[in-house]
Amino acid sequence: MDSERGQAQIELIAGIPILLLAALIALQLLAVGYAQSLADGAAEAGAIAVADGRTEPERAARAALPGWTDGRVDVRADGGEVSVALDPPAIVPGLSGRLGVSSRAYARPAADAGG
Repeated sequence: MDSERGQAQIELIAGIPILLLAALIALQLLAVGYAQSLADGAAEAGAIAVADGRTEPERAARAALPGWTDGRVDVRADGGEVSVALDPPAIVPGLSGRLGVSSRAYARPAADAGG
């Protein structure tokens, strides 16, 4: 009986790090998903600015992002295309660049809308 009780304790102790690792992986996946959602919304905001005829869709895209994205985002606009690349927060340092997400949105520029 005592050997079985000791075995259960060892299995519990060995299982805790595995559960923690699984939780960290899940949190990282959530961060990547959230970053993708933010990139989608920012690209769409930039495309809406293009469609409205505003001259700075990059500014509109950046305004749609929260403050923690400063220094982690690259916004480009070319004609009616707005692309946003975003590095999500990472639990492991250096992993953020490898998990980067991007999104593109297109809109017909306001000058072309009438023709």
